[in-house]
Amino acid sequence: MLERISFGRSVDSLDVPGEIRLAITTALRRIEAFQDRWDRPQIEQFVAADYVLVFQTLNWIQQTQPLISNRFLEWGCGFSVVACMAAKLGWDAIGIEAEQDLLTGGQATARDWFDDPSQGPELLQGNFLPAGSETFADDPTLPSLGHPVADVYESLGLDVDDFALVYSYPWPGENQFHEDVFDHHAARGAIHLQFAGPHDMRIWRKIS
Repeated sequence: MLERISFGRSVDSLDVPGEIRLAITTALRRIEAFQDRWDRPQIEQFVAADYVLVFQTLNWIQQTQPLISNRFLEWGCGFSVVACMAAKLGWDAIGIEAEQDLLTGGQATARDWFDDPSQGPELLQGNFLPAGSETFADDPTLPSLGHPVADVYESLGLDVDDFALVYSYPWPGENQFHEDVFDHHAARGAIHLQFAGPHDMRIWRKIS
């Protein structure tokens, strides 16, 4: 069972270091250039989040919420900005992405953010959904179900319940699906953070 964590509007007043803002700006430029290319099909399921607000929320969670471990997981990491931010905040961060072109962009982001690759996130190509997740979907056409690649958890040697914090940016109509998958697979006490749209961050804790 998940319990919604309330947090005030003051989260968007938390300080964001200048180096983080600059790194976000650089990443957004890379994303814009990628999306403006005409010589490849567009990856319609990739949309950039409000990364400043995500950083502020991650910072708030780190400062105020008990965490069951130091492991962070980004579902569908795209250009890996959030996984990089989590690593900058000191989490052991992993990002999973099905689309190789997006993962290549994410690897470039990580090189920008970290001179030492060992300090950055681990980025993996594969399906972020654990096997059998489709049983939690009311609609079999949900975009998250449309990636014909295997999940990475067995090769990674970790499961969703090994992570303290799982972040996702659900496609419209997928919020409940992501919550249900997290609720089924996460450890008690773990946190699920969703960017659900402009000015809409949602935080859940698994309590049972």
